[in-house]
Amino acid sequence: MNARIYAAGTGRILRQLRADHRSVAMVLLVPSLLMVLLYFLYQDVPTPPNQQSLFDRIAITMLGILPFVVMFLITSISMQRERTSGTLERLLTTPMSKLDLLASYGSAFSLAAFGQALLACTVAFGFLGLDIEGSVGWVLVIAVLGAMLGVAIGLLCSAFARTEFQAVQFMPVVVIPQLFLCGLLVPRDQMPNWLAAISNVLPLSYLVDALQEISRYPGVTGRMWTDIAVVTAFTVAALSGAAATLRRRTQ
Repeated sequence: MNARIYAAGTGRILRQLRADHRSVAMVLLVPSLLMVLLYFLYQDVPTPPNQQSLFDRIAITMLGILPFVVMFLITSISMQRERTSGTLERLLTTPMSKLDLLASYGSAFSLAAFGQALLACTVAFGFLGLDIEGSVGWVLVIAVLGAMLGVAIGLLCSAFARTEFQAVQFMPVVVIPQLFLCGLLVPRDQMPNWLAAISNVLPLSYLVDALQEISRYPGVTGRMWTDIAVVTAFTVAALSGAAATLRRRTQ
């Protein structure tokens, strides 16, 4: 890995992202606006005594899910655009290695994800009154980790699409089943055994578990560390798979 090439690649991706105002708005504003919508949706739902409000329970989970979904879409479309335009092919003829390219994408979108998560957490905790037992700092860390998981899976899925439209079509196949089975709609321990088994091999389930641990406990728990390790492992595996797809089609 060449530090100069890596830095140049990161700068190139950030400039491309900055020039696409709609993508910037989607990355930075959509999660925060959806959190506001969620607040008003649950505003008048009564909260039983000594229990967490429905907004607090759902919102803490969405702070991990929304960055994952948004970054999956942005990354898969961006990489597919690089493939179809020939940019990826040209980059692979330069001294830039696969590691340089993937690290550049990871760094650029990590910065975008940090801004996204920081704004969403500011809105949720500062303006909407989201209340949890644990640290807001850990929520921010896991939100960024969720975004990076979306980046990694988006890079991997883009290899199996020929157009940007096909890249988007992976969302109902890859993302929506994870939304259904991550514990957002039904607690995982209340699912049928066969669905729970599927849930146990989906990365978003562990991201949601980690956020729920922060929501319930004031300190860091062992289960939270396990969840973070599993999400990190899935992210690395997806990036490794994405690296395997970065091949020149011409010689």
